[in-house]
Amino acid sequence: MGTAGRLPLEGLTVIAVEQAVAAPFCTARLADAGARVIKIERPEGDFARGYDDVVAGQASYFVWLNRGKESVALDLTTAEGKASLQSLIDEADVLVQNLKPGSLERLGFGPEALRKSHPRLVICSISGYGETGPYADRKAYDLLIQAESGLCSITGGPSEPARVGISIVDVSTGATAHAAILEALISRGVTGEGADIRVSMFDTMADWLTVPLLQQEGGKSPKRIGMAHPSIAPYGVFTTQDGKPLLISIQSEREWKKFCIEFLRDPDAVRDPTYATNVARVKNRAATDELVGSVFASLSEEEARTRLTAADVAFAGVNDMGDLGHHPQLRRVTVETEAGPVSYPAPAPIFMGEERHYGAVPALDEHAALPPKRK
Repeated sequence: MGTAGRLPLEGLTVIAVEQAVAAPFCTARLADAGARVIKIERPEGDFARGYDDVVAGQASYFVWLNRGKESVALDLTTAEGKASLQSLIDEADVLVQNLKPGSLERLGFGPEALRKSHPRLVICSISGYGETGPYADRKAYDLLIQAESGLCSITGGPSEPARVGISIVDVSTGATAHAAILEALISRGVTGEGADIRVSMFDTMADWLTVPLLQQEGGKSPKRIGMAHPSIAPYGVFTTQDGKPLLISIQSEREWKKFCIEFLRDPDAVRDPTYATNVARVKNRAATDELVGSVFASLSEEEARTRLTAADVAFAGVNDMGDLGHHPQLRRVTVETEAGPVSYPAPAPIFMGEERHYGAVPALDEHAALPPKRK
């Protein structure tokens, strides 16, 4: 595993004053890479422990996002709790926190002060709207940012906006923070200096919404069209004769030509000005979808898949979570929890020649004894 079997972040200590999803997503990835992650919880625990009880009485979010960490419960309103946190920070390489803006400062651990006293420390603060501006003090959760950023306005079908079905804002913010921390650690290796990183959920989602925003400002306001694509056609769901939905995507005129010949078996459609270019197909989407849909409706699912494969068209089944759980492409890992082993999807990165193992999910305050720094 890496050089002499070491994980890339082995030897680094991360203090995570965290709760919910965004920061735990970030620090779970640091733990996966070998960092010692000490999770600071309230005496009653991270409230994500109570989100649901579907994993043998444990919360799905917590089991997913807290593997490989140590749990220490501290009451940071007390002198004893603050002293314990200070002793941990004194030995840390990274501090990640997603308390309400200003909370760490009021506790005596403001990032600016810590940078002066601990110049090698990499600090990453995660917030809803950032720490300045008119919304800085507003409470922020995943769905609230989905709505406020405009993500919901381009999600769902024509009738009404919808939420993305996972915590996309939290996850994207955690991933952004993870990348920024790794950048700062690389820089520290060169300069010896830590960093003060601020990442907001709103900024992260606004960044991810750049294309629809530019379309809006360019005079082509994005429309909700369900599982179709706003700027590509045909790109959507079509139903076979036996009622099976398949999602297809045509990305180029070369693909359209082969699709017409191999799947539609209608070479004339290649030259028809109604369908000749993607711009024309999008403009005439109803006619395009009717042409494609009529062929799907005449074929069984097996026949449609055979033709799509012959035409080298990108396509997918329209699956649900039951399908994902049994998908032949799904990779899984197993982690230990206080209720026994749990299997769930593996992290996406694969390091060739290495076999990663993932740490256990801690019980609340399981590591209260504050073990010595890992050598």
